[in-house]
Amino acid sequence: MTAAGGASVREGAALVRSAARLRGEPRLPGDKSISHRALLLALLAEGESTILQAGDGEDVRTTAAVVARLGATVQRLADRDGRVDYRVASPGRERLAEPETVLDCRNSGTTLRLTAGIVAARPFFAVLDGDASLRRRPVARIARPLAEMGATVAARAGGTLPPVAMTGTAPLRPIDHATAVPSAQVKSAVLLAGLGAEGTTTVRETVATRDHTERMLRARGVAVRTEAWGPDGAGARVSVDGPARVAPAADVVPSDPSAAAFWLVAGAAHPDAELVLRAVGTNPSRRAIIDLLRRMGASIDETPAGGTGEGGDGEPVADLAVRSSELHGIDVSPREVAAAIDEVPVLCLAAALASGTTRIDGVGELRHKESDRVAGIATGLAALGARVAVDGDTMTIDGGRLLAGAVTESLDDHRLAMTFAIAGLIAGGETAVLDAGCAAISYPGFFDEIERVRA
Repeated sequence: MTAAGGASVREGAALVRSAARLRGEPRLPGDKSISHRALLLALLAEGESTILQAGDGEDVRTTAAVVARLGATVQRLADRDGRVDYRVASPGRERLAEPETVLDCRNSGTTLRLTAGIVAARPFFAVLDGDASLRRRPVARIARPLAEMGATVAARAGGTLPPVAMTGTAPLRPIDHATAVPSAQVKSAVLLAGLGAEGTTTVRETVATRDHTERMLRARGVAVRTEAWGPDGAGARVSVDGPARVAPAADVVPSDPSAAAFWLVAGAAHPDAELVLRAVGTNPSRRAIIDLLRRMGASIDETPAGGTGEGGDGEPVADLAVRSSELHGIDVSPREVAAAIDEVPVLCLAAALASGTTRIDGVGELRHKESDRVAGIATGLAALGARVAVDGDTMTIDGGRLLAGAVTESLDDHRLAMTFAIAGLIAGGETAVLDAGCAAISYPGFFDEIERVRA
């Protein structure tokens, strides 16, 4: 890989120089969460679906390959600026094909967990596996409810780690399932399995997670009921009635808010920055990073995009303009962490660049992502000169210090790689990001955009 700025640290590394100012409109990938779901729902729908402006990172490509292995015809229609259009023709859920080989989910936990929900409702055998990183990610949280619904599920390490071997059944039994930890992937896996159950399947969450699956099912003719749940009403109870038919659809995927978060932090924390981010998804269950940064003092203007401000499946969409701001520390609750789970690493960078102290509670789930993100972000920020303390599931960051370029380890985790690259735009000197190529998992072209906005 050629490093950003034209320098080379070592194979697979990137060198990011401090930028005098930041200007422009970074090109964003299509929303990764929506792209995954659009492909998998197209697999369940009999007929032809189109997906425009999907993300083209390695994770989404992995889901496209799995969809093809299960019997759909997947065509790439156009590629542009890290986004892709798909046409998917599927025989429908009732005629999915038993895969002849292992379903390789590579690095994508979303692919494995949501596909497991689909396979559970089909009477055939399948094995879902992935790379070394995916094999460290917990699967008991999906294996248990799917087994309760009637699928036969086996996994390594006493049923807790991939690979996952499954024999589905039709019809499944409906269940009422309370998730152990807030997880949109677990919720989605159970709901997708519930489409093939006889009766009402319900998922209860103490903290409501992103609701893309529910919105996209409704847009495809599936009745999904959602109501507030829990002692303080912050949770959600989501139900589907099965068996249910999924209709084909035409999707336009908004820009990924998790990708936008890196530029929001860059624009707000850099002393001379003005950036505009086009057509960003602002779904209430995904916009927590915008609201948290505003609470820290970030100047972010939001203008509904596309006239109505809505993209496919009723997803709200907006153009975001961010400029240099005076950031200050805040307290972040476990509920807010759950709502901004993918953006916590770059939020920690914002905290390191802000005045005062930021306390982030409830970060334990970050230890079970592509890497141990708690350890990774703490180590990387400390190398750059930040003061970070970890006590159990709480991170405390004392901001206000000038960061200095350093060598940082991505741990082959795309969100850590991009966080440290953004730090390099602001820190003095040069920052090396090792194993930086992993950014392509969710954001192809990210390092090209680093150079494009360096005015």
